[in-house]
Amino acid sequence: MRVLIVGCGYVGLPLGAELVRQGHEVFGLRRNASAESELKAAGISPLFADVTQLAELKKLPNHFDWVVNCVAAGGDAENYRQVYLAGTQNLITWLAPNPPQKFVYTSSTSVYGQNDGSVVTEKSPVEPNAETSKILVATENVLLAAANGRSPDTDFPAVILRVAGIYGPERGHWFKQFLKGQAQIEGDGSRFLNMIHRDDLIGCIIAALTHGRPGEIYNAVDNEPVTQLKFFQWLAATLDKNLPPTKPENLERRRGVTNKRISNAKLRTELKYAFQFRDFRAGYGAELLRRNELKP
Repeated sequence: MRVLIVGCGYVGLPLGAELVRQGHEVFGLRRNASAESELKAAGISPLFADVTQLAELKKLPNHFDWVVNCVAAGGDAENYRQVYLAGTQNLITWLAPNPPQKFVYTSSTSVYGQNDGSVVTEKSPVEPNAETSKILVATENVLLAAANGRSPDTDFPAVILRVAGIYGPERGHWFKQFLKGQAQIEGDGSRFLNMIHRDDLIGCIIAALTHGRPGEIYNAVDNEPVTQLKFFQWLAATLDKNLPPTKPENLERRRGVTNKRISNAKLRTELKYAFQFRDFRAGYGAELLRRNELKP
């Protein structure tokens, strides 16, 4: 397959390297040439354009069998609006004359605003409080409209992955805070964390490219949501360290923080994906070994 990866960074670059290893012809789209040598070293052909600028995209070839949009943007709501919403609209417009066989977009589980610890599936309401998450919902709706024939760009084969908190080499907020001795348990620590190892996210993306149904949404998250308290209890016991101190819950921040248990049953059933790291213990255990924090 001729594959385009939009956003060849923490996820996109190793994804591209794996697809190259599998025998695909892979192109990586970045905003600038800062990672050109890394892309080439991985066997990925570099392309450069800003997804927020349709005119730049139109200068590039647009014949691809598979496309993955895993671009990442930080910052405020306006940056989200430009990179995710406008950027996705530009990608659809650019690719629509020669639509790919599959277009996979990595959204976020932050679109779920549930705050009661309930189990969340792809059929659960998406009513987030955070403005950035509302923009992600709007981006998803653009893709779903294109995939389901409700927009001028009809029959655009978009598949959406709602991705939980990504961890792996050099990534994982609570993990890194714990190792630095800076972690704190919020309130009683009962809020659920939903996570996925980077290597499993790569596997989920490839599964979505091969088995995902256009117009469908899949939760990309491991098999076991865990409370913040139990996560730190496991880390403390595993490393023989003290449990982090507690701090009062920030009530002002609560509107932007969710508490839910996200189900991956649809992804495992429909995409036939078997996780390398089924839960946080397996994933972070591997990371501790890699960092020489544990003996094999």
